[in-house]
Amino acid sequence: MSRTPPNLLTATQDALEAVRSTSPLVQCITNSVVVGFTANALLAVGAAPAMVDIPEEAGMFAGVASGVLINLGTCREEQRAAALEAAPAANAAGTPWVLDPVAIGALPVRTPLAYRLRDLGPSIVRGNASEILALAELGTGGRGVDSTSSVDAALTASQMLARVTGGVVAVSGATDVVTDGVSVVRLTNGHPVLTKVTGGGCALGAIMAAFAAVTPDALTAAVAATSVYTVAADLAAERSALPGSFAVALLDALSEVSVDDIAERAVIA
Repeated sequence: MSRTPPNLLTATQDALEAVRSTSPLVQCITNSVVVGFTANALLAVGAAPAMVDIPEEAGMFAGVASGVLINLGTCREEQRAAALEAAPAANAAGTPWVLDPVAIGALPVRTPLAYRLRDLGPSIVRGNASEILALAELGTGGRGVDSTSSVDAALTASQMLARVTGGVVAVSGATDVVTDGVSVVRLTNGHPVLTKVTGGGCALGAIMAAFAAVTPDALTAAVAATSVYTVAADLAAERSALPGSFAVALLDALSEVSVDDIAERAVIA
């Protein structure tokens, strides 16, 4: 049965205000390349980051965190163990968690790990089209962290994957797509310079965890996080479209983006 999404524009505005008023605590098991940028992005949007990513702490912390991000960008042995500890602990505590299956496909360590985490039922899976196809076991991945497939090519896989996990799948691209396996939402904000900043997609996964912490409906949470993040990217690009200064401007824009900016700029269909 088809499910009509709520008024996603209003829900996005409400979610942004909720993140800023409650400052959800987001545990990040993420890659070493982007730790600082991810933490700063969470702080800028109004959340509180916690980079708790070692065994014996990761599971315990997942039980008290508001949301959890598991990102496989640099999945060293200790992080792999922490991820497999945190995901079931988050499930047991009712904590929403986001899986970002970075660069999976042909690589022999992260790919089976991603499958194990997929089968634990993430609230949201966020990735580019090639990563989503690989996680659905319908592709062999992209060019490292870069997608070689289009978002439309991954649409059927994303819907299937959402039904398998019982959660939501968000596919990042020039047009972002979010699906719960039935409803499909397209978002067309954002700027190409995001692809020139290391950690752009990784930070979005963390922000999705923050929004999932304040928004019970995972579809709404993923749409709201994507919309806020990409509208902020549009605002940042008006200040600078050069990668270095854009990265700083994006953090500024995440702290400044308002509900009025969402109303005026967000394109959600």
